[in-house]
Amino acid sequence: MATDNNNQNKYVLITGGSSGIGYELAKCFAEDKYNLVLVARSQDELQQKAQELTRQYGVSVTTIAKDLFDPKAPFDLYNEIKSKGITVNVLVNDAGQGQFGKFVEQDLQRLLEIIQLNICSLTVLTQLFLKEMVARNEGKILQLASIASQLPGPWQAVYHATKAYVLSFTEALISELKNSEVTLTALQPGATDTDFFNKADMQDSKILDTKLSDPAAVARDGYNALMKGDDKVISGLKNKVMVGMSNVMPESMVAEQMNKMQEPKSEEKK
Repeated sequence: MATDNNNQNKYVLITGGSSGIGYELAKCFAEDKYNLVLVARSQDELQQKAQELTRQYGVSVTTIAKDLFDPKAPFDLYNEIKSKGITVNVLVNDAGQGQFGKFVEQDLQRLLEIIQLNICSLTVLTQLFLKEMVARNEGKILQLASIASQLPGPWQAVYHATKAYVLSFTEALISELKNSEVTLTALQPGATDTDFFNKADMQDSKILDTKLSDPAAVARDGYNALMKGDDKVISGLKNKVMVGMSNVMPESMVAEQMNKMQEPKSEEKK
């Protein structure tokens, strides 16, 4: 990829930036000489990844440990970045989690925390940084949606619903900003080989028996779409086909198909 020296004074803020798709996106930006602001819960993990990125790409990496399950955290994060005098040219809202199981059997507090992370923190960060971007008439935002945003999700009902919010929210903002130089892009991966499944207690789900996407390939698709100013990108041919088919099938049939894909392996034995 050609390096754009104009990026050397630009900053990208990536939530969930120490692992998975977020970390792979950090590499894409670092390769193009963006300075990085990485946010995750573990300062130790952030420091380790920052050293790797600085050594490999020679960019500045700022790390901020924040728990975005906390309603105050996105506001604190914004204020901390302002206090450092950093202008965020690109915002990547990557942080997100799910929880596996039947809705009525799940821990309600855990589900509310997922809504806080996937929807509320994303919304707060989007508005705070978008206001600055609109004022400058410059900036980009990458929102981690998912093909889950367009598919009903038995066994992950709340997660799929939060991603539907992210996609709808992003599409609305794209329309509102169509006459500006600020762009938003929704990245829609399918099941990807990250720690998502461990955090969601999904080790028994049949979806892990399918071929998982490579997080580096997903990140590259998202990065390229963002740089081109595309509205959204579904990463991977298999996922494009799945979403395409879901658009012509009855919702009940799509939900049943997702139920079969995601249900626990133990369900087969019943």
